[in-house]
Amino acid sequence: MNKKATKVRYGIVFMLFITVIVNYMDRSNISIAAPFITKELHIDTVQMGLIFSAFGWTYCLLQIPGGWLLDKLGNRNTHTIGIAGFSLMTLLQGFASGFSGLMFFRVGLGVFEAPAFPTNSKVAASWFPENERARAVSIYTSGQFIGLAFLTPTLIFLQQTFGWRGLFIIAGIIGLAWSVLWFLFYRDPDKSKKVNQAELDYIREGDGIVASSSDKSAKQKMTMKDLGVVLSSRKLWGIYIGQFAVNSTLWFFLTWFPTYLVEYRGMAFIKSGFLASLPFIAAFIGVLASGFLSDFLVKKGVSKDKARKTPIITGLLLATSIIGANYVDSPALIVLFMSIAFFGNGFASITWVFVSLLAPKRLIGIAGGVFNFIGGTASIIIPIVIGYLVKGGNFAPALTFIACVTLIGALSYIFLVGKVERVTEPNNVNKAA
Repeated sequence: MNKKATKVRYGIVFMLFITVIVNYMDRSNISIAAPFITKELHIDTVQMGLIFSAFGWTYCLLQIPGGWLLDKLGNRNTHTIGIAGFSLMTLLQGFASGFSGLMFFRVGLGVFEAPAFPTNSKVAASWFPENERARAVSIYTSGQFIGLAFLTPTLIFLQQTFGWRGLFIIAGIIGLAWSVLWFLFYRDPDKSKKVNQAELDYIREGDGIVASSSDKSAKQKMTMKDLGVVLSSRKLWGIYIGQFAVNSTLWFFLTWFPTYLVEYRGMAFIKSGFLASLPFIAAFIGVLASGFLSDFLVKKGVSKDKARKTPIITGLLLATSIIGANYVDSPALIVLFMSIAFFGNGFASITWVFVSLLAPKRLIGIAGGVFNFIGGTASIIIPIVIGYLVKGGNFAPALTFIACVTLIGALSYIFLVGKVERVTEPNNVNKAA
């Protein structure tokens, strides 16, 4: 008698969901604190742009090493070290006394967050068959939006109650606690005592990567040729450019958005706190709708090209609507355009599924590192560019810039990605021979 398959993978995606909430809370809480930090520490818009972008310097620089570290240490250890490290950096921001201190701790935050999304992607590829993977990616990715949507009022309350320093300290403590829980409860499929053979077979038969890093194939050394494989593929470059576009809109909302509402649109901070949560709710709806729709289309026999690419292309095109905020003055209409744009951003945010779909299985970690490196450069470029574009007191050029970048992202999926199929390694034929 065949045993019914367990559902351990659903608990795993919930753990990833919480991890992403903690991750993005620590990335973005500085945007809530920014108006108070600038006044207390006498920091101007150009310096604030540098502080916003400092996280991205090391985050991007360490993406490829982070992918290598992931392939070496495995999912459990990589996330444990990373979550504990970036939570500590968040806590220490509460003790910064000036521009230099904030820069240093934001750089440190980027160091420890670097392996986060490559790890999330590999966990999803390990625990979920291909026909469920977009759904899994959309669920955990939605954590970045739902966390910010519903936490924004809470973070504002904490800041008003404990000050901006208390905000960082409390957020850091929460993250440190979660790193302990991840270490205690996460296991790869073949190491888990809760999963049964039926679920393992279901995952494996659906192209899931059940084997942990203890396997010989996972222990093969990464070489410069491997890096060349993931840097020379047109298909992979299509998703790299697309990820930069998705992240460009995201990083506007993670950094300058509250300042835009308060200082450039004249909204009171309390009012803007409520309004600022609406685009994140829209993005949350968008990312869940995208993942479930994509998997539904696959199950109905729609080709992967249409089922996986259509939500991303549609979402990026919708994100260009951010430019509409330049032509209205009503707070309701401003937030409406922002919400449509961020819904589109959420709808396009299942991009991580393409790493596990397109990259050679042996190189998913390093391909994820390159993918997140190029996408992550938006966290450096966008805050700084916006800081300079708004220096004269006009935010319109900044929103136009974001709209143009998202359009380029949509075009990269249309013309560069092409047919959705796994990239083959040039030396595979030689190995087979």
